Amino acid sequence: VQLQAFGGGLVQSGGSLRLSCAVSRHTLDYYAIGWFRQAPGKEREGVSCIRSSDGSASYTDSVKGRFTVSRDYTKNTVYLQMNSLKPEDTAVYYCAAGGPGGDHFYNTRCRYHYSMVYWGKGTLVTVSS
Repeated sequence: VQLQAFGGGLVQSGGSLRLSCAVSRHTLDYYAIGWFRQAPGKEREGVSCIRSSDGSASYTDSVKGRFTVSRDYTKNTVYLQMNSLKPEDTAVYYCAAGGPGGDHFYNTRCRYHYSMVYWGKGTLVTVSS
């Protein structure tokens, strides 16, 4: 299972970025895909998770209403649309796969980085104030 995240960059506070995670079709069908981030000196935290069965998504409280995760089967890609970015969103962002990505994993484990099995290289997001 291979994943690759890209799309990071430098953006001003209040701006938007869209991160992409390229995966295989099998990965989309079988695994839950999580977005995680790690700021300097901090632990890696779960940002969002998308369930394999129906594409339902969950978010950590700090990004609810600002971030949206989606998937595109035609491009085998999972997106993280990030709006109204804040300086505290600055971090290296990773996509990861774990599961099987059904209800149990999605509801109980997807938010935890240690539950994920496959990881892509991170992409840096820097939000300037």
